[in-house]
Amino acid sequence: MKKRISFMALGCIVAGSLMLSACSSGNTFSSVPDVIQVKNVADEPKISLSASETVEVVPDMAEVVYGITTENEDAVKCQQENTEKLNQLLEYLKAQGFEDKSIRTSGFSLDPRYDWSGNKQELIGYEMRTQVTVTDIPMDQVGAMLTKGVESGANEIYSVSYFSSQYDEAYAEALTKAMESARGKAEALTAASGKKLGDVIAIEEYNNGQYGRYISAEMGNIRKMAAAESAAGSMDMGVMPGEMQVTANISVEFALVSAE
Repeated sequence: MKKRISFMALGCIVAGSLMLSACSSGNTFSSVPDVIQVKNVADEPKISLSASETVEVVPDMAEVVYGITTENEDAVKCQQENTEKLNQLLEYLKAQGFEDKSIRTSGFSLDPRYDWSGNKQELIGYEMRTQVTVTDIPMDQVGAMLTKGVESGANEIYSVSYFSSQYDEAYAEALTKAMESARGKAEALTAASGKKLGDVIAIEEYNNGQYGRYISAEMGNIRKMAAAESAAGSMDMGVMPGEMQVTANISVEFALVSAE
């Protein structure tokens, strides 16, 4: 039994030698190196952290969305009345110097109106709504635009939004401050750990969905004030947009080097 096992082992060794010899003598295969080295290189030490900074700016522009609502028993007359008020509003806006690119008819709807007081629904008329969005309004014109817009065909104000024409500059400033904050925190942490701060490995900007580019006014107060000022014949409604916050969020990776 022992001799048989030795013979089989010897046969395997001989066969293996022949196979290696055949591979090395052929021209198709590359020669196998004598030594193959496998190195496991660990990542260089680094520090990762995040920073957020905010810059406050005063809005200097606005966007107003007007609403025109008409009701009539006849659908055609309802639409005609709405169109007349719309043309009146557009005429006022263009008289204020607004170009077509700043005025957009942003919504239409014509719906039946029903009386549900009985056991069955009864058609009593139609209601049409039209929305007109006006952009690029200088802040010093917003009050008059709200009051005179109601006098010039609009009977509702859907929204008022403020924004800054310097938003991009303010955001760039916030990014710079966020980077300075990240570096300051990284230097403090590395000094405490006995290391030195190396080069920047990666920077990532996140949560920048342009949130904060616009801020919205309190519409309940705006509607009441516009209606009151229009009824009193005032040419301007007081508007105070306040300040808007422009925030930048980043994450940064720095390399760590030996303090020696």
